[in-house]
Amino acid sequence: MTGVISVFLKWTGGFFLVYLLLYASYLFASVAIGAYNLYKRDRMRRIKNELKHEYYFPVSILVPAYNEEVTILDSVQSLLNLDYRLYEVVVVDDGSKDNTSQVLIDHYHMHEERRPIRMSIPCQRLKAVYEAQVGRVRLTLVRKENGGKGDALNMGINASQYPYFLCIDADTMLQKDSLERIVQPVLERDDVVAVGGLVRVAQCVGMQDGEVTSYHLPWNLLTSMQVMEYDRSFLASRILLNCFNGNLIISGAFGLFKKDVVIAAGGYDNHTLGEDMELVVKLHTFCRNNMRSYSILYEPNAVCWSQAPASLHDLRSQRRRWHLGLFQSMIKYRQMFMNPRFGLVGSLSYLYYLLYELFSPVIELFGLVAIVLAAVIGQLNLVFMLRFYVLYAVYGAILTMTAFFQRIYTQNLHINRADIVKACIMCLMENLFFRFFLDFARATAFIGYRKRKNQWGQIKRFRHSEIR
Repeated sequence: MTGVISVFLKWTGGFFLVYLLLYASYLFASVAIGAYNLYKRDRMRRIKNELKHEYYFPVSILVPAYNEEVTILDSVQSLLNLDYRLYEVVVVDDGSKDNTSQVLIDHYHMHEERRPIRMSIPCQRLKAVYEAQVGRVRLTLVRKENGGKGDALNMGINASQYPYFLCIDADTMLQKDSLERIVQPVLERDDVVAVGGLVRVAQCVGMQDGEVTSYHLPWNLLTSMQVMEYDRSFLASRILLNCFNGNLIISGAFGLFKKDVVIAAGGYDNHTLGEDMELVVKLHTFCRNNMRSYSILYEPNAVCWSQAPASLHDLRSQRRRWHLGLFQSMIKYRQMFMNPRFGLVGSLSYLYYLLYELFSPVIELFGLVAIVLAAVIGQLNLVFMLRFYVLYAVYGAILTMTAFFQRIYTQNLHINRADIVKACIMCLMENLFFRFFLDFARATAFIGYRKRKNQWGQIKRFRHSEIR
Protein backbone atom coordinates (compact mmCIF):
# COMPACT_ATOMS: atom_id res chain seq x y z
CA MET A 1 0.00 0.00 0.00
CA THR A 2 2.83 2.38 0.86
CA GLY A 3 4.40 1.66 -2.54
CA VAL A 4 1.18 2.60 -4.36
CA ILE A 5 0.92 5.84 -2.37
CA SER A 6 4.58 6.60 -3.15
CA VAL A 7 4.01 6.20 -6.90
CA PHE A 8 0.85 8.31 -6.64
CA LEU A 9 2.70 11.10 -4.81
CA LYS A 10 5.54 10.96 -7.34
CA TRP A 11 3.18 11.46 -10.27
CA THR A 12 1.21 14.08 -8.34
CA GLY A 13 4.39 16.02 -7.57
CA GLY A 14 5.41 15.97 -11.22
CA PHE A 15 1.99 17.21 -12.31
CA PHE A 16 2.00 20.10 -9.85
CA LEU A 17 5.52 21.11 -10.81
CA VAL A 18 4.54 21.34 -14.48
CA TYR A 19 1.24 23.04 -13.59
CA LEU A 20 2.94 25.73 -11.48
CA LEU A 21 5.79 26.28 -13.96
CA LEU A 22 3.35 26.79 -16.82
CA TYR A 23 1.30 29.21 -14.75
CA ALA A 24 4.41 31.09 -13.62
CA SER A 25 5.56 31.36 -17.24
CA TYR A 26 2.14 32.59 -18.30
CA LEU A 27 2.08 35.20 -15.53
CA PHE A 28 5.56 36.43 -16.44
CA ALA A 29 4.72 36.74 -20.14
CA SER A 30 1.36 38.39 -19.52
CA VAL A 31 2.64 40.92 -16.96
CA ALA A 32 5.66 41.77 -19.12
CA ILE A 33 3.54 42.24 -22.24
CA GLY A 34 0.90 44.12 -20.28
CA ALA A 35 3.42 46.49 -18.67
CA TYR A 36 5.13 47.18 -22.00
CA ASN A 37 1.77 47.74 -23.69
CA LEU A 38 0.70 50.26 -21.03
CA TYR A 39 4.04 52.04 -21.13
CA LYS A 40 3.85 52.36 -24.92
CA ARG A 41 0.27 53.64 -24.78
CA ASP A 42 1.15 56.13 -22.07
CA ARG A 43 4.14 57.39 -24.05
CA MET A 44 2.04 57.90 -27.17
CA ARG A 45 -0.66 59.66 -25.14
CA ARG A 46 1.90 62.04 -23.64
CA ILE A 47 3.30 62.87 -27.09
CA LYS A 48 -0.08 63.32 -28.75
CA ASN A 49 -3.41 63.55 -26.97
CA GLU A 50 -5.39 61.23 -29.20
CA LEU A 51 -8.61 61.67 -27.24
CA LYS A 52 -9.27 65.25 -28.28
CA HIS A 53 -11.05 64.90 -31.61
CA GLU A 54 -14.33 65.78 -33.27
CA TYR A 55 -15.47 62.20 -33.81
CA TYR A 56 -17.90 60.49 -31.48
CA PHE A 57 -21.04 58.37 -31.43
CA PRO A 58 -23.95 58.44 -28.98
CA VAL A 59 -23.92 55.91 -26.13
CA SER A 60 -26.58 54.64 -23.72
CA ILE A 61 -25.28 53.93 -20.19
CA LEU A 62 -27.26 51.11 -18.54
CA VAL A 63 -27.32 50.83 -14.74
CA PRO A 64 -29.10 47.70 -13.45
CA ALA A 65 -30.03 48.15 -9.81
CA TYR A 66 -31.49 45.99 -7.06
CA ASN A 67 -31.68 47.36 -3.49
CA GLU A 68 -29.05 50.03 -4.21
CA GLU A 69 -30.52 53.05 -2.41
CA VAL A 70 -27.23 53.59 -0.56
CA THR A 71 -25.00 53.96 -3.65
CA ILE A 72 -27.31 54.84 -6.55
CA LEU A 73 -27.11 58.63 -6.17
CA ASP A 74 -23.29 58.68 -6.05
CA SER A 75 -23.13 56.42 -9.09
CA VAL A 76 -25.65 58.37 -11.19
CA GLN A 77 -24.08 61.70 -10.23
CA SER A 78 -20.68 60.49 -11.46
CA LEU A 79 -22.32 59.49 -14.76
CA LEU A 80 -23.84 62.92 -15.26
CA ASN A 81 -20.40 64.59 -15.15
CA LEU A 82 -18.72 62.64 -17.97
CA ASP A 83 -16.66 64.52 -20.54
CA TYR A 84 -18.58 63.24 -23.57
CA ARG A 85 -20.73 64.94 -26.14
CA LEU A 86 -23.88 62.81 -26.40
CA TYR A 87 -25.09 60.06 -24.10
CA GLU A 88 -28.05 59.03 -21.95
CA VAL A 89 -28.31 57.25 -18.60
CA VAL A 90 -30.87 54.45 -18.15
CA VAL A 91 -31.32 53.08 -14.63
CA VAL A 92 -33.28 49.81 -14.42
CA ASP A 93 -34.81 49.05 -11.02
CA ASP A 94 -35.27 45.27 -10.99
CA GLY A 95 -38.06 45.11 -8.43
CA SER A 96 -36.06 46.54 -5.54
CA LYS A 97 -37.49 46.13 -2.04
CA ASP A 98 -35.90 49.34 -0.77
CA ASN A 99 -36.13 52.97 -1.93
CA THR A 100 -33.77 52.74 -4.92
CA SER A 101 -36.31 54.28 -7.31
CA GLN A 102 -37.70 56.82 -4.89
CA VAL A 103 -34.35 58.41 -4.02
CA LEU A 104 -33.73 58.99 -7.73
CA ILE A 105 -37.24 60.32 -8.36
CA ASP A 106 -37.02 62.73 -5.43
CA HIS A 107 -33.46 63.92 -6.03
CA TYR A 108 -33.80 64.59 -9.76
CA HIS A 109 -37.51 65.53 -9.73
CA MET A 110 -38.32 62.81 -12.25
CA HIS A 111 -41.79 62.53 -13.78
CA GLU A 112 -43.57 59.46 -15.10
CA GLU A 113 -43.76 59.03 -18.87
CA ARG A 114 -46.12 56.91 -20.97
CA ARG A 115 -43.69 56.18 -23.79
CA PRO A 116 -43.73 52.70 -25.35
CA ILE A 117 -40.69 50.40 -25.13
CA ARG A 118 -40.05 47.97 -27.96
CA MET A 119 -39.26 44.57 -26.44
CA SER A 120 -36.53 43.44 -28.82
CA ILE A 121 -35.32 41.02 -26.12
CA PRO A 122 -37.82 39.23 -23.83
CA CYS A 123 -37.76 40.31 -20.17
CA GLN A 124 -40.00 40.66 -17.15
CA ARG A 125 -43.01 43.00 -17.19
CA LEU A 126 -42.53 46.76 -17.24
CA LYS A 127 -44.05 48.71 -14.33
CA ALA A 128 -43.28 52.36 -15.04
CA VAL A 129 -40.89 54.74 -16.81
CA TYR A 130 -39.66 58.03 -15.31
CA GLU A 131 -37.57 60.69 -17.00
CA ALA A 132 -35.71 63.91 -16.22
CA GLN A 133 -33.38 66.18 -18.15
CA VAL A 134 -30.29 66.82 -16.04
CA GLY A 135 -28.21 69.43 -17.83
CA ARG A 136 -27.49 68.03 -21.28
CA VAL A 137 -28.08 64.39 -20.23
CA ARG A 138 -31.39 62.60 -20.29
CA LEU A 139 -31.89 60.39 -17.22
CA THR A 140 -34.39 57.53 -17.53
CA LEU A 141 -35.58 55.28 -14.71
CA VAL A 142 -37.28 52.02 -15.69
CA ARG A 143 -39.10 50.05 -12.98
CA LYS A 144 -39.82 46.40 -13.73
CA GLU A 145 -40.65 43.13 -12.05
CA ASN A 146 -37.75 41.21 -10.57
CA GLY A 147 -35.93 38.93 -13.00
CA GLY A 148 -32.25 39.12 -12.13
CA LYS A 149 -29.37 41.24 -13.40
CA GLY A 150 -29.37 39.80 -16.93
CA ASP A 151 -33.09 40.44 -17.25
CA ALA A 152 -32.64 44.02 -16.01
CA LEU A 153 -29.92 44.61 -18.60
CA ASN A 154 -32.18 43.25 -21.34
CA MET A 155 -34.83 45.76 -20.30
CA GLY A 156 -32.20 48.49 -20.39
CA ILE A 157 -31.23 47.49 -23.93
CA ASN A 158 -34.89 47.63 -24.95
CA ALA A 159 -35.32 51.08 -23.39
CA SER A 160 -32.08 52.54 -24.75
CA GLN A 161 -32.04 54.75 -27.84
CA TYR A 162 -28.44 54.72 -29.07
CA PRO A 163 -26.49 52.15 -31.16
CA TYR A 164 -23.95 51.35 -28.43
CA PHE A 165 -24.60 50.73 -24.76
CA LEU A 166 -22.30 50.78 -21.75
CA CYS A 167 -23.27 48.52 -18.85
CA ILE A 168 -22.02 49.28 -15.36
CA ASP A 169 -22.86 48.18 -11.81
CA ALA A 170 -24.98 50.41 -9.60
CA ASP A 171 -22.06 51.01 -7.20
CA THR A 172 -19.63 51.94 -9.99
CA MET A 173 -18.17 55.41 -10.44
CA LEU A 174 -16.61 56.55 -13.71
CA GLN A 175 -13.85 59.04 -14.18
CA LYS A 176 -14.63 62.06 -16.32
CA ASP A 177 -12.80 60.60 -19.32
CA SER A 178 -13.87 56.96 -18.88
CA LEU A 179 -16.55 56.97 -21.57
CA GLU A 180 -14.35 58.86 -24.00
CA ARG A 181 -11.57 56.33 -23.56
CA ILE A 182 -13.63 53.16 -23.82
CA VAL A 183 -15.11 54.21 -27.18
CA GLN A 184 -11.66 54.69 -28.74
CA PRO A 185 -11.31 51.11 -30.08
CA VAL A 186 -14.68 51.47 -31.83
CA LEU A 187 -13.53 54.69 -33.52
CA GLU A 188 -10.29 53.03 -34.62
CA ARG A 189 -11.78 49.75 -35.96
CA ASP A 190 -15.00 49.04 -37.81
CA ASP A 191 -15.51 45.48 -36.55
CA VAL A 192 -15.54 46.06 -32.78
CA VAL A 193 -18.62 44.55 -31.09
CA ALA A 194 -17.50 44.82 -27.45
CA VAL A 195 -14.89 46.64 -25.35
CA GLY A 196 -13.99 46.01 -21.72
CA GLY A 197 -12.45 48.58 -19.39
CA LEU A 198 -10.29 48.48 -16.28
CA VAL A 199 -12.04 47.92 -12.95
CA ARG A 200 -10.30 49.26 -9.86
CA VAL A 201 -11.25 49.22 -6.18
CA ALA A 202 -13.26 52.28 -5.13
CA GLN A 203 -12.15 52.14 -1.49
CA CYS A 204 -8.76 53.50 -2.63
CA VAL A 205 -9.83 56.66 -4.34
CA GLY A 206 -11.15 60.11 -3.57
CA MET A 207 -13.14 61.62 -6.44
CA GLN A 208 -14.77 64.96 -7.09
CA ASP A 209 -16.71 65.82 -10.24
CA GLY A 210 -15.22 62.83 -12.05
CA GLU A 211 -11.62 63.71 -11.18
CA VAL A 212 -9.37 61.60 -8.94
CA THR A 213 -8.28 63.84 -6.06
CA SER A 214 -6.42 61.29 -3.92
CA TYR A 215 -5.34 57.66 -3.84
CA HIS A 216 -4.26 55.43 -0.97
CA LEU A 217 -4.45 51.79 0.06
CA PRO A 218 -7.29 51.18 2.56
CA TRP A 219 -6.55 49.95 6.08
CA ASN A 220 -8.85 46.97 5.59
CA LEU A 221 -6.40 44.15 4.78
CA LEU A 222 -9.00 42.19 2.83
CA THR A 223 -9.75 45.16 0.61
CA SER A 224 -6.05 45.94 0.08
CA MET A 225 -5.33 42.40 -1.07
CA GLN A 226 -8.19 42.69 -3.56
CA VAL A 227 -6.55 45.86 -4.92
CA MET A 228 -3.45 43.82 -5.73
CA GLU A 229 -5.48 40.98 -7.20
CA TYR A 230 -7.52 43.30 -9.45
CA ASP A 231 -4.46 45.14 -10.76
CA ARG A 232 -2.59 41.93 -11.60
CA SER A 233 -5.61 40.34 -13.25
CA PHE A 234 -6.49 43.30 -15.45
CA LEU A 235 -2.87 44.04 -16.38
CA ALA A 236 -1.90 40.45 -17.05
CA SER A 237 -4.27 38.06 -18.76
CA ARG A 238 -6.62 40.60 -20.35
CA ILE A 239 -3.92 42.48 -22.22
CA LEU A 240 -2.21 39.26 -23.33
CA LEU A 241 -5.49 37.69 -24.53
CA ASN A 242 -6.32 40.97 -26.22
CA CYS A 243 -3.39 40.38 -28.61
CA PHE A 244 -5.33 37.67 -30.44
CA ASN A 245 -8.96 38.67 -29.76
CA GLY A 246 -9.07 36.05 -27.03
CA ASN A 247 -10.81 37.69 -24.08
CA LEU A 248 -13.77 35.64 -22.83
CA ILE A 249 -14.76 38.03 -20.03
CA ILE A 250 -15.75 41.68 -19.97
CA SER A 251 -16.58 42.70 -16.43
CA GLY A 252 -20.22 43.53 -15.82
CA ALA A 253 -18.97 46.58 -13.92
CA PHE A 254 -17.72 48.29 -17.09
CA GLY A 255 -18.29 47.12 -20.68
CA LEU A 256 -19.30 48.67 -24.02
CA PHE A 257 -21.35 46.71 -26.58
CA LYS A 258 -22.79 47.17 -30.05
CA LYS A 259 -26.52 46.94 -29.51
CA ASP A 260 -27.71 45.40 -32.79
CA VAL A 261 -25.19 42.53 -32.50
CA VAL A 262 -26.19 41.83 -28.89
CA ILE A 263 -29.88 41.79 -29.86
CA ALA A 264 -29.18 39.47 -32.81
CA ALA A 265 -27.26 37.12 -30.48
CA GLY A 266 -30.20 37.02 -28.04
CA GLY A 267 -29.12 39.46 -25.33
CA TYR A 268 -28.20 38.51 -21.79
CA ASP A 269 -29.04 35.08 -20.43
CA ASN A 270 -31.14 35.63 -17.30
CA HIS A 271 -30.69 32.00 -16.20
CA THR A 272 -26.97 32.25 -15.52
CA LEU A 273 -25.03 33.68 -12.59
CA GLY A 274 -22.27 35.05 -14.84
CA GLU A 275 -24.30 37.02 -17.35
CA ASP A 276 -21.29 39.19 -18.22
CA MET A 277 -19.03 36.30 -19.27
CA GLU A 278 -21.92 34.41 -20.87
CA LEU A 279 -22.65 37.34 -23.18
CA VAL A 280 -19.02 37.69 -24.30
CA VAL A 281 -18.66 33.98 -25.03
CA LYS A 282 -22.03 34.12 -26.81
CA LEU A 283 -20.78 36.97 -29.01
CA HIS A 284 -17.66 34.96 -29.93
CA THR A 285 -19.87 32.01 -30.85
CA PHE A 286 -22.45 34.10 -32.74
CA CYS A 287 -19.88 35.94 -34.84
CA ARG A 288 -17.83 32.80 -35.62
CA ASN A 289 -20.90 30.73 -36.52
CA ASN A 290 -22.15 33.50 -38.82
CA MET A 291 -18.66 34.06 -40.29
CA ARG A 292 -18.76 37.69 -39.23
CA SER A 293 -15.57 39.72 -38.84
CA TYR A 294 -15.45 40.98 -35.25
CA SER A 295 -13.22 42.17 -32.44
CA ILE A 296 -13.77 41.95 -28.68
CA LEU A 297 -11.17 44.19 -27.08
CA TYR A 298 -9.85 45.45 -23.76
CA GLU A 299 -9.05 49.14 -23.27
CA PRO A 300 -6.73 49.42 -20.22
CA ASN A 301 -6.88 53.22 -20.05
CA ALA A 302 -10.65 53.33 -19.54
CA VAL A 303 -11.09 53.20 -15.76
CA CYS A 304 -14.04 52.64 -13.48
CA TRP A 305 -14.04 52.39 -9.68
CA SER A 306 -16.19 49.73 -8.03
CA GLN A 307 -16.62 48.79 -4.37
CA ALA A 308 -14.94 45.55 -3.35
CA PRO A 309 -16.33 43.34 -0.56
CA ALA A 310 -15.05 44.43 2.85
CA SER A 311 -15.91 41.24 4.79
CA LEU A 312 -15.02 37.57 4.37
CA HIS A 313 -18.70 36.65 4.12
CA ASP A 314 -19.37 39.09 1.26
CA LEU A 315 -16.15 38.15 -0.53
CA ARG A 316 -16.94 34.44 -0.27
CA SER A 317 -20.45 35.00 -1.67
CA GLN A 318 -19.11 37.11 -4.54
CA ARG A 319 -16.42 34.62 -5.57
CA ARG A 320 -18.76 31.65 -5.33
CA ARG A 321 -21.12 33.46 -7.67
CA TRP A 322 -18.36 34.33 -10.10
CA HIS A 323 -17.10 30.75 -10.15
CA LEU A 324 -20.55 29.33 -10.80
CA GLY A 325 -20.99 31.81 -13.63
CA LEU A 326 -17.66 30.69 -15.09
CA PHE A 327 -18.72 27.04 -14.82
CA GLN A 328 -22.07 27.68 -16.52
CA SER A 329 -20.46 29.54 -19.44
CA MET A 330 -17.72 26.94 -19.94
CA ILE A 331 -20.26 24.12 -19.98
CA LYS A 332 -22.78 25.92 -22.18
CA TYR A 333 -20.19 26.77 -24.85
CA ARG A 334 -17.99 23.69 -24.54
CA GLN A 335 -18.16 23.23 -28.32
CA MET A 336 -15.57 26.01 -28.55
CA PHE A 337 -12.84 23.85 -27.02
CA MET A 338 -10.22 22.89 -29.62
CA ASN A 339 -12.70 23.70 -32.39
CA PRO A 340 -10.73 24.93 -35.47
CA ARG A 341 -13.53 27.39 -36.25
CA PHE A 342 -12.67 29.36 -33.08
CA GLY A 343 -8.89 29.43 -33.62
CA LEU A 344 -6.84 30.52 -30.60
CA VAL A 345 -10.01 31.50 -28.73
CA GLY A 346 -11.08 27.85 -28.64
CA SER A 347 -7.66 26.52 -27.78
CA LEU A 348 -5.55 28.94 -25.72
CA SER A 349 -8.29 31.11 -24.19
CA TYR A 350 -10.68 28.29 -23.38
CA LEU A 351 -7.84 26.10 -22.08
CA TYR A 352 -6.54 28.88 -19.82
CA TYR A 353 -9.95 29.50 -18.28
CA LEU A 354 -10.51 25.76 -17.92
CA LEU A 355 -7.22 24.92 -16.18
CA TYR A 356 -6.28 28.10 -14.35
CA GLU A 357 -9.69 29.54 -13.52
CA LEU A 358 -12.32 26.78 -13.35
CA PHE A 359 -10.25 23.82 -12.15
CA SER A 360 -7.49 25.71 -10.30
CA PRO A 361 -9.13 25.78 -6.82
CA VAL A 362 -9.73 22.03 -6.90
CA ILE A 363 -6.22 21.34 -8.22
CA GLU A 364 -4.54 23.54 -5.61
CA LEU A 365 -6.58 22.19 -2.70
CA PHE A 366 -5.87 18.67 -3.92
CA GLY A 367 -2.18 19.60 -3.80
CA LEU A 368 -2.54 20.49 -0.12
CA VAL A 369 -4.13 17.09 0.53
CA ALA A 370 -1.21 15.41 -1.25
CA ILE A 371 1.25 17.32 0.97
CA VAL A 372 -0.55 16.15 4.11
CA LEU A 373 -0.58 12.57 2.81
CA ALA A 374 3.15 12.73 2.06
CA ALA A 375 3.80 14.00 5.59
CA VAL A 376 1.78 11.15 7.11
CA ILE A 377 3.81 8.43 5.36
CA GLY A 378 7.11 10.23 5.97
CA GLN A 379 7.89 11.17 2.35
CA LEU A 380 7.65 14.93 2.68
CA ASN A 381 10.82 16.96 2.25
CA LEU A 382 9.63 19.81 4.41
CA VAL A 383 12.64 22.08 3.82
CA PHE A 384 12.41 21.76 0.02
CA MET A 385 8.65 22.28 0.05
CA LEU A 386 8.85 25.42 2.17
CA ARG A 387 11.66 26.87 0.06
CA PHE A 388 9.79 26.16 -3.16
CA TYR A 389 6.55 27.61 -1.81
CA VAL A 390 8.20 30.79 -0.52
CA LEU A 391 10.09 31.20 -3.80
CA TYR A 392 6.88 30.81 -5.77
CA ALA A 393 5.04 33.27 -3.49
CA VAL A 394 7.83 35.86 -3.80
CA TYR A 395 7.86 35.42 -7.56
CA GLY A 396 4.10 36.01 -7.69
CA ALA A 397 4.41 38.99 -5.35
CA ILE A 398 7.01 40.62 -7.62
CA LEU A 399 4.73 40.27 -10.63
CA THR A 400 1.82 41.68 -8.62
CA MET A 401 3.93 44.65 -7.49
CA THR A 402 4.90 45.26 -11.11
CA ALA A 403 1.23 45.43 -12.06
CA PHE A 404 0.33 47.68 -9.14
CA PHE A 405 3.10 50.24 -9.64
CA GLN A 406 2.58 50.22 -13.40
CA ARG A 407 -1.00 51.35 -12.76
CA ILE A 408 0.20 54.04 -10.37
CA TYR A 409 2.58 55.34 -13.05
CA THR A 410 0.27 55.26 -16.08
CA GLN A 411 -2.63 56.88 -14.23
CA ASN A 412 -0.45 59.61 -12.72
CA LEU A 413 -1.49 58.65 -9.19
CA HIS A 414 0.52 59.64 -6.14
CA ILE A 415 1.03 57.46 -3.07
CA ASN A 416 3.08 58.05 0.07
CA ARG A 417 5.87 55.90 1.47
CA ALA A 418 3.56 54.15 3.92
CA ASP A 419 1.38 52.99 1.02
CA ILE A 420 4.44 51.74 -0.87
CA VAL A 421 5.44 49.60 2.13
CA LYS A 422 1.85 48.46 2.59
CA ALA A 423 1.62 47.51 -1.10
CA CYS A 424 4.73 45.33 -0.87
CA ILE A 425 3.38 43.55 2.22
CA MET A 426 -0.05 43.07 0.66
CA CYS A 427 1.45 41.58 -2.50
CA LEU A 428 3.22 38.93 -0.43
CA MET A 429 0.21 38.24 1.82
CA GLU A 430 -2.06 37.96 -1.20
CA ASN A 431 0.11 35.18 -2.63
CA LEU A 432 0.79 33.42 0.68
CA PHE A 433 -2.67 33.39 2.27
CA PHE A 434 -5.41 35.19 0.35
CA ARG A 435 -5.41 32.86 -2.64
CA PHE A 436 -6.15 29.82 -0.43
CA PHE A 437 -9.27 31.46 0.97
CA LEU A 438 -10.41 32.19 -2.57
CA ASP A 439 -9.63 28.61 -3.59
CA PHE A 440 -11.81 27.32 -0.76
CA ALA A 441 -14.64 29.71 -1.65
CA ARG A 442 -14.59 28.69 -5.29
CA ALA A 443 -14.13 24.97 -4.62
CA THR A 444 -17.26 24.96 -2.41
CA ALA A 445 -19.29 27.11 -4.81
CA PHE A 446 -21.51 24.24 -5.94
CA ILE A 447 -22.93 23.58 -2.46
CA GLY A 448 -26.55 24.70 -2.62
CA TYR A 449 -26.07 26.74 -5.80
CA ARG A 450 -29.40 25.73 -7.32
CA LYS A 451 -31.20 27.67 -4.61
CA ARG A 452 -29.28 30.83 -5.50
CA LYS A 453 -28.79 30.52 -9.25
CA ASN A 454 -31.24 33.27 -10.25
CA GLN A 455 -30.59 35.64 -7.35
CA TRP A 456 -28.74 38.95 -7.44
CA GLY A 457 -25.31 38.93 -5.81
CA GLN A 458 -25.54 41.36 -2.89
CA ILE A 459 -22.70 42.72 -0.79
CA LYS A 460 -22.84 45.42 1.85
CA ARG A 461 -22.60 48.85 0.21
CA PHE A 462 -21.40 52.17 1.60
CA ARG A 463 -21.74 55.74 0.44
CA HIS A 464 -18.58 56.86 -1.27
CA SER A 465 -17.86 59.36 1.50
CA GLU A 466 -17.91 56.49 4.03
CA ILE A 467 -15.71 53.86 2.34
CA ARG A 468 -12.35 55.54 2.73
